[in-house]
Amino acid sequence: MNSISNQYKPSLYSDRQCWDYTPAEKPTDGSDELNGADYGVIGGYFALVIGTGLGVTFYGSWKRKKAGAEQDAGDFFLASRSMFFIPVAASLFSSNIGSGHFVGIAGTAADNGLAVGAFEWNAMIVLLMLGWIFLPVYVAAGISTMPEYLLERFGGQRIRGFLAILSILLYIFTKISADLFAGSVFIQVALGWNLYVSVVFLLAITAIYAVTGGLKAVIYVEGVQTVIMLVGGFVLFFMGLDQVGGWGKLFETEFQCAATSNVTYENDDGLTITVPEECTYPPDNWNHILRSPDDPAFPWPGVIFGMVVGSVWYWCTDQVIVQRTLSAKDLSNGKLGCVGAAFFKILPVFLMVVPGMISRALWPDEIGCKTPESCMAACQSEVGCTNVAYPTLVMRVLPNGLKVE
Repeated sequence: MNSISNQYKPSLYSDRQCWDYTPAEKPTDGSDELNGADYGVIGGYFALVIGTGLGVTFYGSWKRKKAGAEQDAGDFFLASRSMFFIPVAASLFSSNIGSGHFVGIAGTAADNGLAVGAFEWNAMIVLLMLGWIFLPVYVAAGISTMPEYLLERFGGQRIRGFLAILSILLYIFTKISADLFAGSVFIQVALGWNLYVSVVFLLAITAIYAVTGGLKAVIYVEGVQTVIMLVGGFVLFFMGLDQVGGWGKLFETEFQCAATSNVTYENDDGLTITVPEECTYPPDNWNHILRSPDDPAFPWPGVIFGMVVGSVWYWCTDQVIVQRTLSAKDLSNGKLGCVGAAFFKILPVFLMVVPGMISRALWPDEIGCKTPESCMAACQSEVGCTNVAYPTLVMRVLPNGLKVE
């Protein structure tokens, strides 16, 4: 079997036109270094984020002082119920889309294809449920927090305390920890910082504006981050497509071909292990959003029915999400905020899923590595390198000055 047939497998993938495939010119490894322009953008970004948060805080304090009013819990936790639908929509989107999405969704797409995008598109429907079914109930109840709603609905303090404690624990061990890890992975790839130093740095930056300014400062900062996220994400999307040869080439040839390096390795017992050839390819149904019921990763009954249960809990009853909608100045703005956020949820497929696929297409042996040795050499991890798909694409495709956008 010649070298080309080792790389592409027509016996199982006869519909894949890889035989006359000529790889696009790949970015060289020497292009993934930061320079002064990048560090200037980093400093400018953090200055903008902190300045926005502190500016909103000081402006709010000045207005209250001028009116002779004191800040109460409604001001701090619900932004005085004064937000229009645009910042509500941006905040809903940004509070959901964290570094964990860019790392995790892009990594899953690099490994498995388009199906992970169903998580994002599912949210569009559930956000409308939040606006038209759940939010009117919350507004009519006059509550500020979800534990408070349970108190109003069922009475008694125990169920209120139980939900408060459960929510805190879930956020610490799932959402916050995952986002901190993903953010620190990106900082580690971009700046070479220690993982734990990166975590502490992220916590300190967030605490500066969140603790001092309350929800209003957080919402405006998240609005700024949404704009940066969308602009930077689409720049990477189009530049990545250009690098891989276009949308058609990505879906016709590039993503479908195998990782080739080191398909045999020696395990801890000294035995030589040969990775099955089919394991070096993405799954046959990589380009399907909905897959067969026996699919091991994304069966359609689970995607349609099982996912909805978790989505309703997250989008319609989670304190962080509901709090944004309760900050709206009235019910109409809250509903419009949900509609705007639902529109934004169309975009992660293009901002995260497709870039993850592009990254694997450009560097299949690194991102799609299949042995502990090859993965360790590529990303210092024996279990796989798909987590670095998005940061690697950023560092190698974007020009200096945009790498850290």
